[in-house]
Amino acid sequence: MESLALSVLPVPKPSFFHSNPTHRKKGFPCWPPCEPRSSRSPVSTRLNCHKMFVPGFGEASPEAKASKNLHHFFNYIAVKIVSAQLESYNPEAYKDLMEFLETHSLNDGDEFIASLMRESSSHKALALRILTVRSAYCKHDFEWDNLKRLAFKMVDESNTKLMREYVLETSHVTEKETGK
Repeated sequence: MESLALSVLPVPKPSFFHSNPTHRKKGFPCWPPCEPRSSRSPVSTRLNCHKMFVPGFGEASPEAKASKNLHHFFNYIAVKIVSAQLESYNPEAYKDLMEFLETHSLNDGDEFIASLMRESSSHKALALRILTVRSAYCKHDFEWDNLKRLAFKMVDESNTKLMREYVLETSHVTEKETGK
């Protein structure tokens, strides 16, 4: 048995791998080839080659787009918290904030706060309070793990529901037959 030795022949590397191994990340080939994003945008993170390529997002990643939406959402939450607090102990400031909300959109949180700051000195105090609450809520109260769990659950349940509906439509099986 010792006479059965396998010889290892050098195998050329497939052409889709980079010739310089320092350009590969975790040994995975990727498309487009890995290059620092700093050459395309000010963000200095590397493209994760082992993840899906998501076209159509320009210079930002899907995560960057989601974080921007969360940023605006945190502003909305902070306004709701501050208005609820003001309603019980400072009706005049509550009225000022509600009147401002009638004429200004909360779609862009930073634009809303900038406008609120420039309205008057009392509005500036409201804006600073909203900024404080926005930061505190984001850092201490928002349940990031719960967000991830709920997002996974929602995607799984939605996928299952849509696939079930499609199968029922295409197979001509009635709901009585499936027991649902």
